[in-house]
Amino acid sequence: MDYTQHLADVRARQERVRPADTPREVVHPLGEMTVPEYVDAWADRQPEHPALVVGDETLTYADLAGRHSRWAGWLRAKGVVPGDRVGVHLGNAHEFVVAMIGTLRAGCVHVPVNPMFQRAELVHELSDSGARVVVTHAALVERLLPAAAEAGVETVVVVGGEVSSLRREGVEIVTWDKALTADPLVEPERDLDALAALNYTGGTTGLPKGCEHSQRHMVYTAVSGAGANGVGREVVSLCFVPVFWIAGEDLGILIPLVMGGTSVLLPRWDAATVVDLVERHGVTMTAATVESYLEILELPDIAERDLSSFTGPMAMSFIRKLTPQVRRRWAQVVGEHSVLREGSYGLTESHTVDVVPYGFADDDHDLTTTPVFCGLPVPGTDVLVVDPVTAEPVPLGEPGEIILRSPSITTGYWRNPQATASQLRDGWLHTGDTGHLDEDGCLHYLARAKDMIKVNGMSVFPAEVEMMLAGHPDVDTVAVVPASDGGTGQRPVAFATLRDGAAVDAPALEVWAREQMAVYKVPLVEVLGAFPLTDTGKIRKGELLERAGEVLAARG
Repeated sequence: MDYTQHLADVRARQERVRPADTPREVVHPLGEMTVPEYVDAWADRQPEHPALVVGDETLTYADLAGRHSRWAGWLRAKGVVPGDRVGVHLGNAHEFVVAMIGTLRAGCVHVPVNPMFQRAELVHELSDSGARVVVTHAALVERLLPAAAEAGVETVVVVGGEVSSLRREGVEIVTWDKALTADPLVEPERDLDALAALNYTGGTTGLPKGCEHSQRHMVYTAVSGAGANGVGREVVSLCFVPVFWIAGEDLGILIPLVMGGTSVLLPRWDAATVVDLVERHGVTMTAATVESYLEILELPDIAERDLSSFTGPMAMSFIRKLTPQVRRRWAQVVGEHSVLREGSYGLTESHTVDVVPYGFADDDHDLTTTPVFCGLPVPGTDVLVVDPVTAEPVPLGEPGEIILRSPSITTGYWRNPQATASQLRDGWLHTGDTGHLDEDGCLHYLARAKDMIKVNGMSVFPAEVEMMLAGHPDVDTVAVVPASDGGTGQRPVAFATLRDGAAVDAPALEVWAREQMAVYKVPLVEVLGAFPLTDTGKIRKGELLERAGEVLAARG
């Protein structure tokens, strides 16, 4: 499909509104080089500058350069060669960062493994990736070992334990401290396009798939994402989002370390601790849920705290949505210099930082336009909206499938050519997401294609209904899912929680909704005391689906 003419028009529209303080082109601070080479270069230029802060321990760039090169040296001494896969089964710890960067230095493939996984999940990811070595923590090793043995892992390296070198369940066990006594690997592998990581998707359609990423993808994501968000060398990024997720990898590892800044890792969110870290280390940016920012505002001494460095707080609207009211309250307490805004639109397949709303906060344009405003693509990335069947571009303002093209798009799904051919076509990633481009070429997200609700053949986008229903003064949070209906095909069902002190009931909300939206969009409403949540704080819409059918059946 030739998109040349359509793409030229979209780009021209985007350039007219692109924020003046962001680059139009991709700008590499030290040129195109691998992530370990960036760490080495910053260690030469600023050896004592803090690179990584975890708890009371700070690693300078000199420390990080030394440790990751010794990990790479240990891999080579064990016969782990370029292209071999190395699993990292840790949370937000400095050992995770050292292992990841050292693995890349050795030319091996970084495989982040969720430490919350149970045996079946571990066996799938370790078997599918073919990991030869896995790094884990002493508290996790007993759960990992049976799965590692079943998956054919040869060696498990244990952090934080006194385990001596031995074999259990056919797997060699080595301590992390012993591994870091190896001679350093002085010369890093420098192939930017070699396979460098397998980042597994969430498995919404079958078992999780490994997205193949190179170091060129990583470095491009870091520099383009930093530029589009107005981030420079002074960045101090606080990350409590798990770094075994690709969003955490970007926020907590790649952006700060490629830019020569500082990463402050936190294993879990704690509002008081976050404020302490902002003051102590001059944190400039983070990403957290709206509820997390509201927790900060409730701290008794927050008005007296020094948050002058905190210019880039980004929100993740998993449950409660960021609103102009929340933004104003944040600015009143923290200061006008700190503009609370949404983060980025992206996928694991594209390394997640593809489209950002930076620069559109004036008059709350980003929060009040048709849902959900994502903004402009980062430099070097193109976004189009096409017909999901014909792949022809749709007119501006009309919904269709979002497709992406950028230097960070996955080269394919690991050992899954069928999935690769389905989603990667002519250099474009077909996301399966539904959205539209507005007159400025800005992206608006509507739904995953599989989440779109069809009522008598008409499309109902859950995000749109959620936003409108959340406009009721008594409604706190809304989640909309479909229920099968013999007469209309599907019906939207909205589950809502109410603000403290609210007395409105479901029938009253349905009456109110009929005044706000087209009749085919009006949902059946069920009021909940609380939502079922995942471990990461997202609403379990899968559980709501079954309940939606019960709601529809009860209404007859």
